[in-house]
Amino acid sequence: MNFKEIGIEIFIVIIASIILAISIAFKDSSIMYTATISFIIIISANILIKKIVGYLLEIDVKTKFWSWYQFGIRKDAHFKKPIPMIWLPLLFSLITRGFLQWLAILEFDVTPKTERVAKRHGLYRFTQITEWHVAWIATWGIIFNFILAIIGYVAGFELFAKLSIYFIAWSIIPLSGLDGAKIFFSSKGLWITLFTIIAIVLAWGLIIF
Repeated sequence: MNFKEIGIEIFIVIIASIILAISIAFKDSSIMYTATISFIIIISANILIKKIVGYLLEIDVKTKFWSWYQFGIRKDAHFKKPIPMIWLPLLFSLITRGFLQWLAILEFDVTPKTERVAKRHGLYRFTQITEWHVAWIATWGIIFNFILAIIGYVAGFELFAKLSIYFIAWSIIPLSGLDGAKIFFSSKGLWITLFTIIAIVLAWGLIIF
Protein backbone atom coordinates (compact mmCIF):
# COMPACT_ATOMS: atom_id res chain seq x y z
CA MET A 1 0.00 0.00 0.00
CA ASN A 2 1.39 3.39 -1.00
CA PHE A 3 1.10 6.71 0.84
CA LYS A 4 -1.80 7.83 -1.36
CA GLU A 5 -3.87 4.78 -0.42
CA ILE A 6 -3.01 5.26 3.26
CA GLY A 7 -4.08 8.90 3.03
CA ILE A 8 -7.38 7.92 1.39
CA GLU A 9 -8.16 5.40 4.11
CA ILE A 10 -7.29 7.89 6.87
CA PHE A 11 -9.65 10.36 5.20
CA ILE A 12 -12.37 7.70 5.07
CA VAL A 13 -11.91 6.88 8.76
CA ILE A 14 -12.17 10.54 9.80
CA ILE A 15 -15.19 11.35 7.62
CA ALA A 16 -17.00 8.16 8.64
CA SER A 17 -16.28 8.84 12.32
CA ILE A 18 -17.62 12.39 12.10
CA ILE A 19 -20.79 11.29 10.27
CA LEU A 20 -21.49 8.53 12.78
CA ALA A 21 -20.74 10.83 15.71
CA ILE A 22 -23.20 13.43 14.37
CA SER A 23 -25.88 10.78 14.03
CA ILE A 24 -25.24 9.50 17.55
CA ALA A 25 -25.08 12.99 19.07
CA PHE A 26 -28.35 14.10 17.42
CA LYS A 27 -30.16 14.17 20.77
CA ASP A 28 -27.15 15.06 22.94
CA SER A 29 -24.53 17.27 21.29
CA SER A 30 -22.32 17.11 24.40
CA ILE A 31 -21.07 13.65 23.41
CA MET A 32 -20.04 14.73 19.91
CA TYR A 33 -16.31 14.97 20.65
CA THR A 34 -16.15 11.73 22.66
CA ALA A 35 -18.21 9.89 20.05
CA THR A 36 -15.93 11.09 17.24
CA ILE A 37 -12.78 9.89 19.04
CA SER A 38 -14.50 6.62 19.91
CA PHE A 39 -15.48 5.96 16.31
CA ILE A 40 -11.99 6.79 15.08
CA ILE A 41 -10.62 4.11 17.40
CA ILE A 42 -13.41 1.62 16.61
CA ILE A 43 -13.15 1.98 12.83
CA SER A 44 -9.34 2.13 12.79
CA ALA A 45 -9.13 -1.05 14.87
CA ASN A 46 -11.63 -2.77 12.59
CA ILE A 47 -9.64 -1.84 9.49
CA LEU A 48 -6.29 -2.73 11.06
CA ILE A 49 -7.28 -6.24 12.11
CA LYS A 50 -8.79 -6.90 8.68
CA LYS A 51 -5.55 -5.85 7.03
CA ILE A 52 -3.55 -8.09 9.37
CA VAL A 53 -5.77 -11.10 8.68
CA GLY A 54 -5.70 -10.26 4.98
CA TYR A 55 -1.91 -10.12 5.03
CA LEU A 56 -1.76 -13.56 6.63
CA LEU A 57 -4.07 -14.85 3.90
CA GLU A 58 -2.04 -13.11 1.18
CA ILE A 59 -4.90 -10.72 0.47
CA ASP A 60 -4.86 -6.94 0.18
CA VAL A 61 -7.83 -5.35 2.02
CA LYS A 62 -9.04 -1.88 1.07
CA THR A 63 -11.76 0.00 2.92
CA LYS A 64 -14.29 2.24 1.20
CA PHE A 65 -17.64 3.88 1.87
CA TRP A 66 -20.53 1.47 1.61
CA SER A 67 -22.50 1.46 -1.64
CA TRP A 68 -25.75 -0.48 -1.95
CA TYR A 69 -25.54 -2.76 -4.97
CA GLN A 70 -27.01 -6.18 -4.13
CA PHE A 71 -30.64 -6.19 -2.96
CA GLY A 72 -31.47 -9.90 -3.09
CA ILE A 73 -29.99 -13.32 -2.42
CA ARG A 74 -29.55 -14.07 -6.12
CA LYS A 75 -26.39 -12.83 -7.79
CA ASP A 76 -28.38 -11.14 -10.54
CA ALA A 77 -30.55 -9.25 -8.02
CA HIS A 78 -28.69 -5.96 -8.03
CA PHE A 79 -28.91 -2.38 -9.21
CA LYS A 80 -27.30 -1.30 -12.47
CA LYS A 81 -24.95 0.96 -10.52
CA PRO A 82 -24.01 1.00 -6.82
CA ILE A 83 -25.84 3.62 -4.76
CA PRO A 84 -23.58 5.54 -2.30
CA MET A 85 -25.01 5.23 1.23
CA ILE A 86 -22.77 7.63 3.16
CA TRP A 87 -25.82 9.81 3.88
CA LEU A 88 -27.92 7.04 5.48
CA PRO A 89 -26.78 7.47 9.12
CA LEU A 90 -27.66 11.16 9.04
CA LEU A 91 -31.02 10.50 7.39
CA PHE A 92 -31.92 7.85 9.96
CA SER A 93 -31.17 10.18 12.85
CA LEU A 94 -33.06 13.02 11.21
CA ILE A 95 -36.18 10.95 10.48
CA THR A 96 -36.24 9.23 13.88
CA ARG A 97 -35.05 12.36 15.72
CA GLY A 98 -32.10 10.48 17.11
CA PHE A 99 -34.11 7.53 18.40
CA LEU A 100 -32.55 5.12 15.87
CA GLN A 101 -29.04 5.36 14.45
CA TRP A 102 -27.70 3.53 11.41
CA LEU A 103 -23.99 2.80 11.92
CA ALA A 104 -23.19 0.70 8.85
CA ILE A 105 -21.21 3.03 6.60
CA LEU A 106 -18.12 1.13 5.41
CA GLU A 107 -17.28 -1.98 3.41
CA PHE A 108 -14.09 -3.51 2.08
CA ASP A 109 -12.75 -4.94 -1.16
CA VAL A 110 -10.12 -7.64 -1.50
CA THR A 111 -7.45 -8.35 -4.09
CA PRO A 112 -4.85 -11.13 -4.02
CA LYS A 113 -1.24 -10.29 -3.26
CA THR A 114 0.05 -11.75 -6.51
CA GLU A 115 3.74 -11.39 -5.75
CA ARG A 116 3.48 -13.26 -2.41
CA VAL A 117 1.39 -16.08 -3.84
CA ALA A 118 3.79 -16.46 -6.75
CA LYS A 119 6.74 -16.57 -4.39
CA ARG A 120 5.22 -19.23 -2.18
CA HIS A 121 3.36 -21.42 -4.65
CA GLY A 122 4.93 -20.75 -8.01
CA LEU A 123 3.85 -18.30 -10.67
CA TYR A 124 1.42 -20.72 -12.31
CA ARG A 125 -0.17 -22.01 -9.13
CA PHE A 126 -2.11 -18.88 -8.24
CA THR A 127 -4.77 -19.59 -5.62
CA GLN A 128 -8.09 -17.80 -5.92
CA ILE A 129 -9.71 -15.82 -3.10
CA THR A 130 -12.75 -17.72 -1.82
CA GLU A 131 -15.89 -16.45 -0.08
CA TRP A 132 -14.59 -18.10 3.09
CA HIS A 133 -11.42 -15.98 3.00
CA VAL A 134 -13.51 -12.81 2.74
CA ALA A 135 -15.89 -13.97 5.47
CA TRP A 136 -12.96 -14.78 7.77
CA ILE A 137 -11.58 -11.27 7.33
CA ALA A 138 -14.99 -9.74 8.11
CA THR A 139 -15.46 -12.03 11.11
CA TRP A 140 -12.19 -10.96 12.70
CA GLY A 141 -13.20 -7.32 12.32
CA ILE A 142 -16.33 -8.05 14.34
CA ILE A 143 -14.48 -10.15 16.92
CA PHE A 144 -11.82 -7.50 17.48
CA ASN A 145 -14.41 -4.75 17.95
CA PHE A 146 -16.21 -7.00 20.41
CA ILE A 147 -12.99 -7.47 22.38
CA LEU A 148 -12.45 -3.70 22.40
CA ALA A 149 -16.00 -3.22 23.69
CA ILE A 150 -15.28 -5.51 26.63
CA ILE A 151 -12.00 -3.75 27.38
CA GLY A 152 -13.70 -0.36 27.15
CA TYR A 153 -16.48 -1.40 29.51
CA VAL A 154 -14.09 -2.87 32.07
CA ALA A 155 -11.94 0.28 31.86
CA GLY A 156 -14.97 2.46 32.55
CA PHE A 157 -15.47 3.89 29.06
CA GLU A 158 -19.14 3.00 28.78
CA LEU A 159 -19.88 5.18 25.75
CA PHE A 160 -17.00 3.63 23.84
CA ALA A 161 -18.20 0.13 24.76
CA LYS A 162 -21.75 1.00 23.76
CA LEU A 163 -20.72 2.41 20.39
CA SER A 164 -18.49 -0.59 19.71
CA ILE A 165 -21.40 -2.97 20.26
CA TYR A 166 -23.76 -0.86 18.15
CA PHE A 167 -21.16 -0.69 15.37
CA ILE A 168 -20.78 -4.46 15.11
CA ALA A 169 -24.54 -4.96 15.51
CA TRP A 170 -25.15 -2.91 12.38
CA SER A 171 -22.18 -4.47 10.59
CA ILE A 172 -23.63 -7.98 10.97
CA ILE A 173 -26.68 -7.10 8.84
CA PRO A 174 -26.53 -9.31 5.70
CA LEU A 175 -27.13 -6.48 3.27
CA SER A 176 -25.23 -5.84 0.04
CA GLY A 177 -21.49 -5.34 0.69
CA LEU A 178 -21.64 -5.08 4.49
CA ASP A 179 -19.60 -7.46 6.62
CA GLY A 180 -22.73 -9.40 7.53
CA ALA A 181 -23.44 -10.20 3.89
CA LYS A 182 -19.88 -11.41 3.34
CA ILE A 183 -20.24 -13.78 6.29
CA PHE A 184 -23.84 -14.84 5.58
CA PHE A 185 -23.25 -15.88 1.98
CA SER A 186 -20.13 -17.80 2.93
CA SER A 187 -21.33 -19.60 6.04
CA LYS A 188 -24.86 -19.21 7.39
CA GLY A 189 -23.86 -21.20 10.46
CA LEU A 190 -21.09 -18.75 11.29
CA TRP A 191 -23.41 -15.80 10.67
CA ILE A 192 -26.13 -17.24 12.93
CA THR A 193 -23.57 -17.86 15.68
CA LEU A 194 -22.22 -14.30 15.50
CA PHE A 195 -25.72 -12.84 15.23
CA THR A 196 -26.90 -14.75 18.31
CA ILE A 197 -23.91 -13.63 20.39
CA ILE A 198 -24.26 -10.02 19.28
CA ALA A 199 -28.03 -10.05 19.92
CA ILE A 200 -27.51 -11.33 23.48
CA VAL A 201 -24.77 -8.78 24.19
CA LEU A 202 -26.84 -6.00 22.64
CA ALA A 203 -29.88 -6.90 24.75
CA TRP A 204 -27.68 -6.97 27.86
CA GLY A 205 -26.13 -3.65 26.85
CA LEU A 206 -29.53 -2.00 26.47
CA ILE A 207 -30.28 -2.98 30.06
CA ILE A 208 -27.06 -1.78 31.69
CA PHE A 209 -26.36 1.37 29.62
